[in-house]
Amino acid sequence: MPRSKKGKRGSGKPGVKNGIKGESGASDDELTSDVLSHYSSASETASVVDEGTGGEPVDEQTAQEETEDKLKQCIDNLMDKSAKTRLAALESLRQAFCSKVLYEFLSERRLTVSDCLERSLKKGGGEEQAAAATVFTLLCIQLGGGDEAEVGFNMLRPLLSNILIDSGASLAARQSCARALGMCCYVSAGDDGEDLIKSLALLESVFTSSYPNREGVLPTPKPGTPGLHAAALQAWALLVTLCPASRLLVLLDLHLPKLEACLQSSDVHFRIAVGETIALLVELGRDVDEEFEVDNSDSLCDCLKGLATDGNKHRAKNDRRKQRSIFREVLHYIENDDFTEEKIRFGVESVYIDGWMRRRIYDAFKEILESGVRHHLQFNPLLRDIFGLGPPLILDANIRTNKISRFEKHLFNSAAFKARTKQRSKVRDKRADVM
Repeated sequence: MPRSKKGKRGSGKPGVKNGIKGESGASDDELTSDVLSHYSSASETASVVDEGTGGEPVDEQTAQEETEDKLKQCIDNLMDKSAKTRLAALESLRQAFCSKVLYEFLSERRLTVSDCLERSLKKGGGEEQAAAATVFTLLCIQLGGGDEAEVGFNMLRPLLSNILIDSGASLAARQSCARALGMCCYVSAGDDGEDLIKSLALLESVFTSSYPNREGVLPTPKPGTPGLHAAALQAWALLVTLCPASRLLVLLDLHLPKLEACLQSSDVHFRIAVGETIALLVELGRDVDEEFEVDNSDSLCDCLKGLATDGNKHRAKNDRRKQRSIFREVLHYIENDDFTEEKIRFGVESVYIDGWMRRRIYDAFKEILESGVRHHLQFNPLLRDIFGLGPPLILDANIRTNKISRFEKHLFNSAAFKARTKQRSKVRDKRADVM
């Protein structure tokens, strides 16, 4: 189903900082702990225990104000001269963004936060760049797509792109930027598809370095590059789920044969990413054309069988086990067009992972949100829209009416935006591209 623009842009006015200087009496670790103590996803009760009152409960509004003060302090600390302080602030924000939906707080401060993250990406070291790219990805998820996330993505995309293709940048920063480009484009790409095309091409330029040469020989990977190539490939695969049928068929012809060759890579994690991507591309191809078949399918299946039964003692035991499990699934799907459904429970609800496309999308969110993915499935309108869950369930009658009203208003705006994958509405423009 198409994505529609939000009816009204955000105010564009950055949030006002709380005036607390970067150096505070509390240590960075204490600040992180305080933020997380209030933003834990373990409880959704209307009151929390205030640590400063000897365990006496305080009302929700007071608790939220205290937490927001701590988050404001973290945002202020992003501009601190000390790299250690900035890193601690980024980690605090990362954990808070993972564990709670903070749309109202962040919508008022999105430009301020984006400016701080831009500074870290420009001037920070590799560790700070990696952390800033991750926090920016979470910011886009928090803002829920639409104009607000799109403006931020357009602002930072050049920096993320430059770091990704910079061979002199740290591998951790480049991997984080690859994931950020994939996820941020997925949730905030513009109407004309230009962002999607650019991001796909950029990610391709990274992982295709692992493709075989004209003689069919795989290159010898440099230390650390398989992890980067796997991250770029997985981000690319996420964006492929947005492509119209005409573009998808071109990608299938171009990449499937090369990816099959990459199954012989010496790195187990890259091999697994390749196998899952092959299964995803085949699923998308069959979605467009029921008669779609992989060229040289016998050769592909033989390769998959070898990986599904690999007993090479030179590989780590856990790596062998994971590889065999994944490639058994891939082989079973290629041969029988059958996928083992997985049920993800959260709160009183469940989401079903019933295909490779849905798994790639879920895994991408899980990788960035970590254990907070279930909380976001429960309360984040963006994820609920993507997985077809409808509006968040309101289970607590004590929740204040004005908060429900504001939340539902945001839900309406963000759920109305163009859903990225045609699969969500089962209309991958077959009629327009495949007759």
